[in-house]
Amino acid sequence: MANLVEKTLTQAIEQRRATPSFDGVPVPATDLKKILEAGLHAPSGYNMQPWRFVVVSTPEQRRRLRGASFNQAKIEEAPMVIVACGDADGWRSGDLEEMLRLGREGGMTENYAEQAAMTIPEYLGNHPNLPAWLNKQVMLAFTTMMLMAEVLGYDTAPMEGFEADKVAEVLKLPLSYQVVALLAIGHLKGQEKFNGGRFSMARTVFDGEYGKPLRF
Repeated sequence: MANLVEKTLTQAIEQRRATPSFDGVPVPATDLKKILEAGLHAPSGYNMQPWRFVVVSTPEQRRRLRGASFNQAKIEEAPMVIVACGDADGWRSGDLEEMLRLGREGGMTENYAEQAAMTIPEYLGNHPNLPAWLNKQVMLAFTTMMLMAEVLGYDTAPMEGFEADKVAEVLKLPLSYQVVALLAIGHLKGQEKFNGGRFSMARTVFDGEYGKPLRF
């Protein structure tokens, strides 16, 4: 059954914890669709949307994914795990054309489209650190999906403990795919993780320049 009461975004952000264990109760398809659609609405550089997501839900596939993720039990306990990847070659194999098509439908001028068609291949084809660029784009969508899951009343565990080559083998990923992170989604089993606290603004936020505190 889908969750009936959604949290506010403020509640989801403040109450979110990395869930240590899941009860295995399935996530309805309607909620999964909302979670995925939220991620697909995230912003990205040049609107290139280089993210790719593999939803791992069958017991056998979750067992295999666990074996590629340092044997972390929560991967099998959670009813589903979203594996977030970045496609280094997407812009070469149709993404650029699709982005321009959608842009034109949404009001992109022809002048802008022509400039983008020249600029984007130059930028991505000569990027000094494309894996880092992909990671940034994918994590924007990943975080948006995580927060949507929390808003819908689910518990989540973002995970970076995995062996990328083994995950790629389990999921039969193309060579151009970079595995960025795993997101386990479900309902908490047992006790919630302790509240680790957050650094204060005095430590992490500055006004105009480093060392100058921002005051409210």
